[in-house]
Amino acid sequence: MINREDMLELTRRMTPARSSVARIAGAYFDEEGYVDGTFNTNFLKLSPSERSKNLNLAKTILLSETNMQLKDYKIPASARKPGSIWQLLDGIKEAELKNDAFMDIMYELIGEKFQPGYSFACFLYFGQYDVPVKGRDQEWMEGSEEVYTYLLCTISRLEGEYEPGKPEFGFLYPAFRNRTEDAAYINVFEEHPGRYKNLTEWMIQVQ
Repeated sequence: MINREDMLELTRRMTPARSSVARIAGAYFDEEGYVDGTFNTNFLKLSPSERSKNLNLAKTILLSETNMQLKDYKIPASARKPGSIWQLLDGIKEAELKNDAFMDIMYELIGEKFQPGYSFACFLYFGQYDVPVKGRDQEWMEGSEEVYTYLLCTISRLEGEYEPGKPEFGFLYPAFRNRTEDAAYINVFEEHPGRYKNLTEWMIQVQ
């Protein structure tokens, strides 16, 4: 089960002036799932308005209805094998979105698995969050317990030329559970639970 307070904690470090997001990359797809354009940039190079707009997309995932729209899934140990989506995601995270070959493979897979019949965008965010220490009285203390490194993905219908609307699907990987990274889990978001069941099952490698 997802603790909503964990998700709220992450969003507090998603403001244009003080964001844990370091880099953003994305692709725009046509109605048939073919890539129509891509971008990849340091998040701080965006204008304040662009930072705010993109952070709002990311926060939609974290602020969604926990355990209903945003669910916790355990990754089967058998799914972690060479050539798996998990090997790819780990590679993308380790490269901090800077490996174009990994990104192209990810976009190709998304285009194959997600074909809603309209143009859409897939954005990937790379972030590093210094998890602050909490005292026994639950008050914040100086220093950090660990650095939580994550990938956050949003998939949205395009409402205009290169203008994504509210996310319909996404994920947070690795999961942020009990205020720490848990690479054995992923948090998957579906705006309408069950609508893209096939995509969720592909993500968690359901046979």
